[in-house]
Amino acid sequence: MQDPFADAPVSRLIGFRVLPASESDRAEGKATVLLDTGERLHNPMGRVHGGIISALADAAMGIAFGRTLDAGQDFSTIDLHIHFMRPVRSNQLTASASLIQRGLRVGFVECMITDGRGRKIARASCSCTSIS
Repeated sequence: MQDPFADAPVSRLIGFRVLPASESDRAEGKATVLLDTGERLHNPMGRVHGGIISALADAAMGIAFGRTLDAGQDFSTIDLHIHFMRPVRSNQLTASASLIQRGLRVGFVECMITDGRGRKIARASCSCTSIS
């Protein structure tokens, strides 16, 4: 089954790599997105811009929620909250997102972003709504 999230324009622009989904990932609402960081994503202080880390979290959480939708349904993020724990200069980031709760239209999703050494970089949560 082709994953519609794997080749989104924003993924190509920023460099997100969406890991393939298993059947349980689709059923449970899980997603993992990787990002190789470096100077091209830096802010003026020489660290990965917080907006890039936020976009990575939003992508992973949106994919996790989106994988639970029926064919023909669309969705949008309602809100996004992020807590930054450690700055990053150059490393591979892994965003692991899981659907925590889903109603008929709204779902709550959480995401942990870690670096290549397993250190916690950021934690995020969001609410998404399905659109028919």
